[in-house]
Order: sequence, then structure tokens, then C-alpha cells
Amino acid sequence: MIGQFLRENKVVAGIMVILRLYLGWAWLSSGVGKVTGGFHAGGFLESAVTNPVMKGEEVLYPVYVTFLESVAIPYADLFSLVVAWGEILVGLGLITGILTSAAAFFGVAMNMAFLFAGTISTNPLLILISIFIMAAGANAGRFGGDRWVLPYLRRQLLRKREDLHVKIEQREGLLQK
Repeated sequence: MIGQFLRENKVVAGIMVILRLYLGWAWLSSGVGKVTGGFHAGGFLESAVTNPVMKGEEVLYPVYVTFLESVAIPYADLFSLVVAWGEILVGLGLITGILTSAAAFFGVAMNMAFLFAGTISTNPLLILISIFIMAAGANAGRFGGDRWVLPYLRRQLLRKREDLHVKIEQREGLLQK
């Protein structure tokens, strides 16, 4: 009932525009600041390993710390690029309402990475807003680019699926001969 309301109501779609713009601006401005400000994730990553999230003497996210040590820190240049441009792309997706649910999902993924590293900031609020956007699905982008992009993508995927079925039928026909 609540899910249907979030996914179909036009008033909710209007509220989603406000949430998308707020969230999108937060991501876009942060990403642009990183791209133009010479951001490098190395220091942040090293700090997350040196000062992991703890409960008493226990490291709460040892797998995450191992990931940072083994993958993220050795490729800090690549991670810096991915984080900065990822924030820009998430922001643009939310602001324009194009692939809105995907943009919100990847925003949550980045927020969770920041939380695992021990950075609280506005991450919980941004995650909460993103959850509502993802729950609204296509309705979150109704007054945005998703109005045209999602139907186009569905048509393309259906066309590809039909082409695949034709090829399978042709192949089966050849094998029977």
C-alpha cells in the first residue's frame, strides 16, 4: 500500500523532485569541489585504516579495512577519480531525474563506504532521502528525464530480447535439420 503510493502518486512525484534536487546538489557540489580542488583519497583511505571504526578493542569492519589496505590504497589515484566523478554523476542523475533510482543506489553505496570508514557527517540523512527515492522507483523521476529515458530503455531491452528469441529459434531449426 505505501509502496504503491510512493510509486504512483503525482504529489509524491512532486515531493521527489525537491528531494532529488537537494540530494543531487549535495552530490554534485561535493564532486565538483573534489575535481576542481585537487582531491586525492589517499590520506582519507590511510586514516580509515589507521583509525578504523572500533568498539572497545574490536575493529567493527575488519573486511572493509582489509579491502582498503589491499585494494583501495594501492589504487588510490583510481579511487580518487572514481569517487570525484561518481559524486558528479550521481548528482547529475538526481538533478536531471535520469536513471534516478540507479543514481540514488550508487549514492547510498558511496555513503555506506564513508560510514564504514568512520565518517558520519550528513551520510545518514543522505541515505534516508535516497531510500525514499529508491522506494518511489520511476515515480521519483516522473518529473524528470526518466519520463522519456525509462520507456526508451524498456523498448530497447524488449527488442533485444525478441531478437535473441528469433536467433534461438533459428539455431534450433538448424540443429533439427
